[in-house]
Amino acid sequence: MDRRDVIALGGSAGAVGALKQLLRELPPDFAATLFVVVHVGALGKNLLAEIFAHHATISVKTAVDGERVLPGSVYVAPADHHLLVIDGVTRLGRGPRENLARPAVDPLFRSVAMTYGPRAIGVVLTGMLNDGAAGLADLKRCGGVTVVQNPADAAAPDMPLGALAATNVDYRAPLADLASLLVELTTEEAGPPVPVPDDIRFEVDIALGRQVDAALMTGIADAVPLSCPACGGVLSQIKNCPPLRFRCQLGHAYTSDILSAENECSVDEAVRVALRIIEERVTLSEKMADDAGRNGLQAAAAANRRRAEEMREHAETLRRAIVGKSLKVPAGEIHAQNLSPAAPDEGEGL
Repeated sequence: MDRRDVIALGGSAGAVGALKQLLRELPPDFAATLFVVVHVGALGKNLLAEIFAHHATISVKTAVDGERVLPGSVYVAPADHHLLVIDGVTRLGRGPRENLARPAVDPLFRSVAMTYGPRAIGVVLTGMLNDGAAGLADLKRCGGVTVVQNPADAAAPDMPLGALAATNVDYRAPLADLASLLVELTTEEAGPPVPVPDDIRFEVDIALGRQVDAALMTGIADAVPLSCPACGGVLSQIKNCPPLRFRCQLGHAYTSDILSAENECSVDEAVRVALRIIEERVTLSEKMADDAGRNGLQAAAAANRRRAEEMREHAETLRRAIVGKSLKVPAGEIHAQNLSPAAPDEGEGL
């Protein structure tokens, strides 16, 4: 019987340091294949593999599209591409962002689950928000083993906590114990094959960049009166949960936590725009009042001064709201902003 010999790891804030330690502690004869996704900006220079290689005793490289994977190797997702593994070959997908990120952790976990089933081990490391939670649950559905870094041990506990809430995780361990745990798990025999659900195959296709099939989307999700922050399209609620999550007709995907954080950013921006418009109206009303006064139109001047004072009060109310909000910015909102691309996409793979 096959052994568990494929490991998918994903993380965000604090994950680079965690992976350096983990790779340093794996033995030189470690025979499993590892795939790594860390949230990076769209314009990253793909230096992660080089950084990790300085700390690893096994081969580490940036994943290349179409390359057949080898045991005892680590493949790191490049910037602005989802890393997927299909039939033992690495594929770099330019599908839509998932959870505001490309590469995202969920697509990697799903593709590894689809290709390797019970041979797969999924590991969620430190990070903000909850990318990876849905993918880890899908890996579990395909018979894989699930591992989460202990949230109390994580630099950012959101991703481990999200994964624990989304599925019945098999192992939870501090970073210092993860290497030995993975060595032990890879010596064990994998379970019997498990049929891959159609919805997992469909979502892997989306990450590859294939056109979203509306009929298939209807089969896995129900339309809801919410709009996609990326494209403005209608969102559909994925039926298989937890975690609660959504996709639009172009394929952008969000957990409810990440969608909420992104909407918070949109609301904050809308309030700031409203403040600017009102302050401009105050200035205009004051100038109109001065002009009316110079022309002897005292009633018009008084009316414009009253209007300016009313607008000034509205502006002050908005300003207080903005200041109060800035004093208690949710951590998730900060991370959502960090995940946003440096520049908008053009054409394929919005």
